[in-house]
Amino acid sequence: MDWLSEVKWDEHGLVPVIAQEAATGDVLMFAWMNREALQRTAETGRAVYFSRSRRKLWAKGEESGHVQQVHEVRLDCDNDVVLLKVTQLGHDPSIACHTGRHSCFFQLYKDGAWQSVEPVLKDPASIYK
Repeated sequence: MDWLSEVKWDEHGLVPVIAQEAATGDVLMFAWMNREALQRTAETGRAVYFSRSRRKLWAKGEESGHVQQVHEVRLDCDNDVVLLKVTQLGHDPSIACHTGRHSCFFQLYKDGAWQSVEPVLKDPASIYK
């Protein structure tokens, strides 16, 4: 059987994807892939996602230079979520979030409100031109 056919794609032909930093275990981001994005990721060793807002493939880092080198592609027990173990390239310390932070998960719920707990490492205006 074709390995891509074993993935349970949703009604839009997409699967949710979590990018995790291989070295630290930090969860960097959440995105979506279609069949072509997952195939390209596996073939190239670089993360390729599907942008739902732009309705096209999006190679991570194509604008920002913050590329994700993929070490492992894993599928969960229900075959409906993909986990990428990655090394985030392009900046030290690494930036995965379009806000210029290490992780997209920088907001912590505490005392009845969301608080930003990770610093901006690079101004997004200087990343995206």
